[in-house]
Amino acid sequence: MILRLGRCVWQTQLRDTSIQFGRDTSQRLLLHHVGHSTEARTTPVFRQIRTSAPSKKPSGPVIQPLGEVGGGNVPSENVFKALIFTGAFSIGAFAGATVMEYENTRNMMLEKARQAKLGWIRRKPSDEDPWESIKRDVKRLWERLSPGEKVFVPICAANVLVFGLWRVPALRATMMKYFCSNPAAKAVCWPMFLSTFSHYSAFHLFANMYVLHSFSNLAVLSLGKEQFLAVYLSAGVIASLASVLYKALTVQAGLSIGASGAIMAVLAYVCAQYPDTQLSILFLPMLTFSAGTAIKVIMGIDLAGCIMGWKFFDHAAHLGGAIFGLFWTFYGPELWQKRVPLLTMYHDWRKTK
Repeated sequence: MILRLGRCVWQTQLRDTSIQFGRDTSQRLLLHHVGHSTEARTTPVFRQIRTSAPSKKPSGPVIQPLGEVGGGNVPSENVFKALIFTGAFSIGAFAGATVMEYENTRNMMLEKARQAKLGWIRRKPSDEDPWESIKRDVKRLWERLSPGEKVFVPICAANVLVFGLWRVPALRATMMKYFCSNPAAKAVCWPMFLSTFSHYSAFHLFANMYVLHSFSNLAVLSLGKEQFLAVYLSAGVIASLASVLYKALTVQAGLSIGASGAIMAVLAYVCAQYPDTQLSILFLPMLTFSAGTAIKVIMGIDLAGCIMGWKFFDHAAHLGGAIFGLFWTFYGPELWQKRVPLLTMYHDWRKTK
């Protein structure tokens, strides 16, 4: 089943109130700064598919199934590397989100100050550069997008780009090495991240992107785009770590690809944050159910898949992403506030530039 959001009152309410946790902190810091510087799976497919084995007749590059790549044993040093990389990457993702939040807020305030000073100036039509007109039109289209769509579009573009790179024969070896997560391979760390942009078929890509688009807007309105990106990227690596640990415990090394672990975190966050929201299935819109029920069923299926050893999906990655999404629902706001010292330190450093 490919889940989608129903019509909900909270979407309008969130747009009206512009909920973005922590935004006030960076704005308060910047008021002083800008003032001085400017003189701103089963058979039905659940919302995402992170696969451990491809279809028998793939339309694109051949990705070998479990058991054919890397053997069964997972070296203990690879598990250790995966743990260290996950911690370092997640810390780096949230630190980067903090800096991005500061810079975006600063640029916004600087742009408003510039418009206040120079907004009365109008260029003559004859002097207008054609490229400037195109840039203005593109900017106008971009500004029409919702906050969630502004985050979704770059993520989707990256996934489509990687999907295209898989179709280049000359890049096949490189893609297999760095864009497939295999705990038994020599390259363990970066493939845990890069594999979250790989998809083995057009339907695999469509299913993941459709569900991400359905839930990203609400998540971005709640978290803010910087925090959302940190959660999404970290969740992808954490889901890969869950897959690595499961394969090490069950002695079943093999390839995994797909964005579904990261998307599961977004789904779990939205479902836990708004459990009464009504969801439906893409091709069965008359069948509706609450978000709280949906996440329980999906996580139950993935837990059963881990226990029973089902191979069609990477259930451990799904479950790891969902658990991280639930964790961030309950503890995220408190942890996100702990970025304030870094935000202050960066602000003090930025003032000297």
